[in-house]
Amino acid sequence: MLLVIDVGNTNTVLGVFDGEELVHDWRIRTVIEHTVDEYGMLMYNLYKSSKISSKAIQSIIISCVVPPMLHILERVCEKYFQVEPLIVGPGIKTGMPIFYDNPREVGADRIVNAVAVYEKYKKEAIVVDFGTATTFDYVSPKGEYMGGCIAPGIVISSEALFKRASKLPRVEFHTPKSIIAKDTVSSMQAGIIFGYAGLVDGIVARMKAEVQSNPLVIATGGLARVVQSEAKSIEIVDEMLTLEGLRLIYMRNC
Repeated sequence: MLLVIDVGNTNTVLGVFDGEELVHDWRIRTVIEHTVDEYGMLMYNLYKSSKISSKAIQSIIISCVVPPMLHILERVCEKYFQVEPLIVGPGIKTGMPIFYDNPREVGADRIVNAVAVYEKYKKEAIVVDFGTATTFDYVSPKGEYMGGCIAPGIVISSEALFKRASKLPRVEFHTPKSIIAKDTVSSMQAGIIFGYAGLVDGIVARMKAEVQSNPLVIATGGLARVVQSEAKSIEIVDEMLTLEGLRLIYMRNC
């Protein structure tokens, strides 16, 4: 079995593939203060609850945008799985040309998403990933990564609003009934959800205008479905896109 690990600034997503089938997946918080043993025991408990033995994990691939976490997880893999993980980074075979001024600057997760979307849909696409940051990436009809843009994520934007405005509470991400809300919580939800839907539609429209075509628009990430209900430009939500991309990159490097 193959263990894939996608480390983001807020959450870490893990998945186990048996061949091409994703048999289990988990989402945990990214905590750089955790020790190797704390992460090792956390993973052990996840696998135990799913009746997967650590000995069944034969290969591991990691995509990480949090540098301190990479060393921790490498040691977890070696100590608890006796496996040296494959790291997504410079020099790894992705099978995708990267047209970026400095390819080393591109987040590993953005490249992984691009690889997955082109392999799965075989057409030009815009990938919108709702993570700590909201990223927009364009993949050409030839399967080339052409770049994109980065906006503040929904969670950090709403947290900033809560922390900097003393009378505003934390709110859950639910779509309100109306844009003209009648209470503070609904007003904040309207601003966050409808505001981000407008952000997505606006950026996607500009990207389509620049490339003068109509690429497929695919959303991924934990909050993709929340925004999809209001963003007219999102055509497909694929929450496991990054995990699938990690599996594909691992296979291309075996």
